[in-house]
Amino acid sequence: MTYIPRFMPNEDPVMTVQSPPPSRRVVLFTYPGVKLLDVTGPFQVFSDARLVPNSSPLYRPQLASVKGGPVKTDTAITLETKSLEEALQGSLDLFLVAGGEGVDNAARNEEMIRAVSRLAAKARRMASVCSGALLLAETGLLEGRRVTTHWGRCDQFRKKHPDIKLEGAPIYIKDGPVWTSAGVTAGIDMALAIVKEDYGAKTALALARQLVVYMARPGGQSQFSTVLKQQSEDTEDRFGRLHDWIRDNLSADLRVERLADFMNMSNRSFSRIYKGKTGSTPAKAVEALRIEAARNFLEETSIPISLLAARCGFADDERLRRAFTRRLGVSPNDYRKRFSTVS
Repeated sequence: MTYIPRFMPNEDPVMTVQSPPPSRRVVLFTYPGVKLLDVTGPFQVFSDARLVPNSSPLYRPQLASVKGGPVKTDTAITLETKSLEEALQGSLDLFLVAGGEGVDNAARNEEMIRAVSRLAAKARRMASVCSGALLLAETGLLEGRRVTTHWGRCDQFRKKHPDIKLEGAPIYIKDGPVWTSAGVTAGIDMALAIVKEDYGAKTALALARQLVVYMARPGGQSQFSTVLKQQSEDTEDRFGRLHDWIRDNLSADLRVERLADFMNMSNRSFSRIYKGKTGSTPAKAVEALRIEAARNFLEETSIPISLLAARCGFADDERLRRAFTRRLGVSPNDYRKRFSTVS
């Protein structure tokens, strides 16, 4: 309980008691082969959330599965879960579906899909972590929503659910009562964002500090590891040698004419075939490779950003900043602060 002083006219201060808010029940749905951290990351966030240290918990997270009992994860660890019928008892503020290698089997299992549908119907809001979006999508509850998932599952998701508005870059997305997040640790970011929405930035920031995680990653920030993966569909590796040459010559003149000449092709043929094989224009691919190099410099060195920009082929640090922010949703300076390995 938190004691708040109340002052009345012509009276001495007295103490009144403000009752703590009722805890919100959160159910995290699991299945064989679920990724352990997809479950335990958000579970830890909700377990530790408090308005002030040693006060009442703000959430009551519970693990559930169709039958209940132990559920094997993708590790040697099993999770003890409540049954679906137990999980459906009482009010439910948030229902969350975790991801993992087992999601493909779960998404083909009618009993699993019905269980997810029943829990979602019971909950005030729903969420998925990583590839858990594939299972949640089978219920039809994501139709017309903006969603995200792990970058490595984007192609699979789009082929299976072409009518759902999938965005592969953000680390999490909130669309009405539906939250979806990218891979693994992005579930922690999403859970912190939910705490922030429920109880304010101060509570969420204190929780992030306690967990020693970075609080300020916004949902619109890109999944950093996806830049080249999303840009390149060159499964035949027709342009692998060109990409290696670009990486070795980032500060050179890398206009289309130069790239076409390297491939011994006409400008028109090169541009057409390159986009057809990779899904990207040559200019965008060069920029992506330059940003990838800049990321490595920011993580592994302390060289000034102006020098880094020149080495990576940007005319000046302002052009690097604009390109970096446009693609990754964060400035080079902020990226270095968060991810530098230089002590």
